[in-house]
Amino acid sequence: MFDQLGLIGCGLIGGSFALALKQARLVKRVVGYSKSPSTTERARQLGVIDVAGPSALLAVSGADLVLVAVPVGACEATFRAIRHGIGERTLVMDVGSTKGSVIEAAERGLQQKLASFVPAHPIAGKEVSGVEHAEAGLFKGRQVVLTPTRATRRTHVDRAAQLWAGIGARVLQMDHEAHDAAFAGVSHLPHLLAFAFIDAIAARSDGKHMLGLAGTGFRDFTRIAASDPAVWRDILLSNREQVLLQSQAFRKALMQMEALIAADDSPGLEQAIAAASRVRAAWTLPADQPPSAE
Repeated sequence: MFDQLGLIGCGLIGGSFALALKQARLVKRVVGYSKSPSTTERARQLGVIDVAGPSALLAVSGADLVLVAVPVGACEATFRAIRHGIGERTLVMDVGSTKGSVIEAAERGLQQKLASFVPAHPIAGKEVSGVEHAEAGLFKGRQVVLTPTRATRRTHVDRAAQLWAGIGARVLQMDHEAHDAAFAGVSHLPHLLAFAFIDAIAARSDGKHMLGLAGTGFRDFTRIAASDPAVWRDILLSNREQVLLQSQAFRKALMQMEALIAADDSPGLEQAIAAASRVRAAWTLPADQPPSAE
C-alpha cells in the first residue's frame, strides 16, 4: 500500500495505472498533474485522480510513489521539475517505450535522486489516447519490462516489480540496450511501416477509392497507424539508431522478395512466404493478453 501516487501525465497509460492501483487497493490517494489543466480536471471528474496538483512539483510533494507518464521527449524537463519533491523512500517510474534516452534524461534531470528511479515499459495501450479511455484492467496479463539503472536502489526495483505484479502484470527485467534493440524490431519499426504505408496510399490520386475497397487484412495490418502522433514521434526519434538498423534489415528482406517476384520465381517466392508463415504461426500472445497498440 502506498500513501500517495503523484501522477504526472493524466492520459491513457497514467490514468489506467491510477485506476488499477485504486482497484487493487494499493494506493490511498492520487494527486495528478497534466500540462493541460482541462485534462487534469477531466481526470478528477472521472475519479482517476483525487486531487489536481497545480504543478508537477506540487503533485509529487509528499508522494511515496511517482509515475511519469509523458511522451519520452518531455521526460527530462519533467524530471527536473519534480526532482526536489522526491523523498528518500519515493519510488519513481516512467512508462516510456524507449529506455536508453529516458535513462539519460533521468541522469540529467533527477541527478542525485537517480537511485529512486526504476525505468518501466508496460507493453499495453490502445489506438485511442486520453484519460477518457483509461481502464483499470489495461495491464492485466501484459508484460512490463523494468530496466534499472546502475544507480537504482535494489529495494526500489523489488517494490516496482511487486507493484506491477499487484495489478496483474507479468514483470520482466532486462538491460536497457537490449530492450531498445528488441522493441525497435517488434514495436517501433512496425509502427513506422504502418505510418509510411498509410501515407503512401493517401498520397495517391485514387487513395480514397483504394481505402474504400480495403478489408480485414488492411484493418489488421494498419491498426497501429492510428496511434498518437506526438508519442510515436518521440519514440522513433529517441530510438533512431536501433529503428534505422531494423529498417535496413527489413529493406534487405523486402528487396529479396521483390527480386523473387521480378524473376517470376514461383518456387522461391513460395518458400520465402512459407518460412515467414511458419514463424508467425508459431508465435502467439498469451491467452489472457488482448491486442495492444504497442
